[in-house]
This record gives sequence, C-alpha cells and structure tokens, in this order.
Amino acid sequence: MSSLGKSKHQTTLYDSPEPIGPLASRLRPRDLSEFVGQKHLLGDGKVLKQMIDKDMVSSMIFWGPPGVGKTTLARIIAGRTKAEFINFSAVTSGIKEIKEVMNRADSMSIMGDKTILFIDEIHRFNKAQQDAFLPFVEKGSIVLIGATTENPSFEVNSALLSRCKVLVLNALAQQDLFELLKQAIKDPRAFDNKKINITDEMLNVVAGFANGDARIALSTLEMLVLNGDDGGTSARGGKKGITISNELLEQCISKKSLLYDKGGEEHYNIISALHKSMRNSDVDASIYWLSRMLEAGETPLYVARRVVRFASEDIGMADSRALQIAVAAYQACHFIGMPECAVHLAHAVTYMALAPKSNALYIAYEEAAEDARTMLAEPVPMQIRNAPTRLMNELGYGKGYEYAHDTKDKLTTMQCMPDTLKDRKYYKPTNQGQEAKVRERMDQIETWKKERG
Repeated sequence: MSSLGKSKHQTTLYDSPEPIGPLASRLRPRDLSEFVGQKHLLGDGKVLKQMIDKDMVSSMIFWGPPGVGKTTLARIIAGRTKAEFINFSAVTSGIKEIKEVMNRADSMSIMGDKTILFIDEIHRFNKAQQDAFLPFVEKGSIVLIGATTENPSFEVNSALLSRCKVLVLNALAQQDLFELLKQAIKDPRAFDNKKINITDEMLNVVAGFANGDARIALSTLEMLVLNGDDGGTSARGGKKGITISNELLEQCISKKSLLYDKGGEEHYNIISALHKSMRNSDVDASIYWLSRMLEAGETPLYVARRVVRFASEDIGMADSRALQIAVAAYQACHFIGMPECAVHLAHAVTYMALAPKSNALYIAYEEAAEDARTMLAEPVPMQIRNAPTRLMNELGYGKGYEYAHDTKDKLTTMQCMPDTLKDRKYYKPTNQGQEAKVRERMDQIETWKKERG
C-alpha cells in the first residue's frame, strides 16, 4: 500500500482479502505497475500518472470502450488517495441517495476532508441526477470520477462536463493483450500455480479475438483452461499440467480459419481485397471481404478508416457524398461498436462499390506533392501575400490583389501560382458521375480567363 494511506471506505470497497470470482476480477491490477495499456495517460510524466502519484486528483471522466481499465484506474486511485472514496452505481442510485451522499461530503469538506465519488456508467444518470452533483463539484465538496463507454459530449450535462477533465482510454492493442495473457498464466492468483500448456500463437489468437477488451481476453483464457486436458501425472511423478488444443481454441472462440493475425500478411491481403473489390464496383465481393475481416475480429474502426480513405482516393468528386457516408459510418462504429455496427459498414461499403469512380483527386495531390517536395523555395506571388504591417505594405505585399467577390462573375485573372508553376495542371476531372459537372465548370472558368487574359 502506498504511503499516502488508505481511504476510510477502502477496506469494504477495495481491500477484500484474495480476489474471488472470474479471472478478470482475480487478476485486477493492484497498482500502476500491473496496469496494461494507456501509456498516453500513465507513462512517465503523463498527466494522469502525475495526478495519482501526487494525490492531486481532480474531477474527471474516463471515456473508452469496455474492458480497457476505467474501473481499475478508479480502484488504483482509491488505493493511493487520502480522500474518502465512495463507489456509486448509476443503475441503482436515485436523487435521494445522491443528496444524502453529497450532504455528507459537504460536511466533511468543512472539516477539511476530501471525498472522491466514483460513478461507473455515468451516462445512465438522467439530467436531474447529474444536476444533483453539479453544485458540490462546483464548490469542491467532492471530486467526481465518472466512467462511460458513451461520448460524454452527448451523455453528460454540459455544465457538469465543463468542470471535468475528459480522459480518453483507448482499446488495448493486441500486443498489450498478449502480454496480459502471458502474465496471467504465470500469476499464482490465476490458476493456483498449475502449469498451462498453451502456445504463444494461441495466446495471440485470443488477444486478437478480444478486440481490445481485457475482460474478454481473460474470460476466454479462463474458459480454455477450465476445459483443457488435464494430463495428470507424468512417469516421473510430476504434473503434466493443462494442455490447450487447437480444437478447443476453435470451439471457445467460435472462429476457425477466419481468424488471422491483425499484424500479419493475411490482414493486408484481405484489406487489399476489400479495397480492390470496391474499386471494381463488385458489391458482393466487397461485402464478403468486409465480413471476413469483422468476423475474424478486425477492429471496425480500422475498416471504417480505410473506407473513409477510399471515398476520396477512388471516388472523390465523382460523388462527394461518398465521403459523408464513409465518415457517418465511422461515427456509427464509434458510437455503437460490434456487432451492431457491422450493418453500417456494409451500408458504406455497398455505397462505395456502386458509386462512380475517379482517382483524379489522388493523382492531383500526388503530382502537387512531388512539386512541393522538389520546389520548396518557390515564392508566394506578391499579389496574394498578406500585408499585416506598414513595412510589408510598402514592400508591395498584396499589391495587385483582386477580390473575386467584387466582380460580376466572381472571377479574376489574377495569378495565384508561383511563376515557375503558373501553367501546371494537377486536377484533371473525369467524366464520371458528378465529376462531369466539375469538369464542365472548370472548362468554363478556364475559357473565361483565356478570353480576358
């Protein structure tokens, strides 16, 4: 235990003797040294670690997917703080219970004692319940720590949210979960020091299947061990241990050949297959490769990001709505998660496959980027430079600038490219979809400028 001492309520809330219950509960980290992931918050010099180490915790909200350590962090804070630590349930607590606790905390603050109130699933509290906390957070009677899987911008009252620091906890990386599982099979709290015969490859499969959720990873490992083959005693009298077979692994995770290493070759082969199927306007193949990834445990947000990229790289101005659909699908995946968000990705993938195709924007940027890399010193034309000071104005900055809105056609013949690039054409629109209209508009502008050039 830290030298900061125990909280008044810790003995009943957090310091029961040896943990019991599921493996995830038995192996719950007892301090930051056992905690996996969230290095952006808990690495050396990071804000949350400093607050915990210095016992200077302020009101905050932990926002992240299930199984990433929100409640565990609250428990670790409970073990390091001098404050009274109260665990509140958003499901079972009403306004009456809230006010009773708040009034007690208020009285304690007058005596100089601090109260930390932890609320799991704070998004389940209604507006009236959240409002009951507000005056006590405002005057510092309590330090509020909320945990939520939902976007606090939508689920927490703006007044309460403005007084809390939102800390985003990320889904755990597959490597993090692999290390967690490796530790678990060696930890005496897990399986009473029994020898567990399981390969690293199997542990990697379980880590990938868990999709960033430590609880799922540990629960799956526990299921494997409980159903593994207890080899009994060897000829020399030693324990053979519990052996996990590939068949048992397949049964426990309901995945067979679909499973693949998200960092390996098959991962890139299948995302390539999806991309090229959409590019080829093959709806059925696109949906199939999408399902192959999702059913194998691929992170839906990874797929959604690839679809967003596709919307501009392979469709672009031929159908600008494709980008809106792709971004909406990403947001839906973020809000809902698997398995419900699979249909949103199917929606987006189908739209991408059916949309008219153009890579004109992609080519335009690549050509412009090549010029930018090789011609970094090209000066900005004087007429489009900013002239915020008198000296710049005297030097001719902005001289000759033509304000398009002051003209009848909202166009001017003013040169905006550097002299060495003034005739360069990067974007060459196709005749696909809406890009045909874009091409027509660009031709009109070019004709207008030539007639007045």
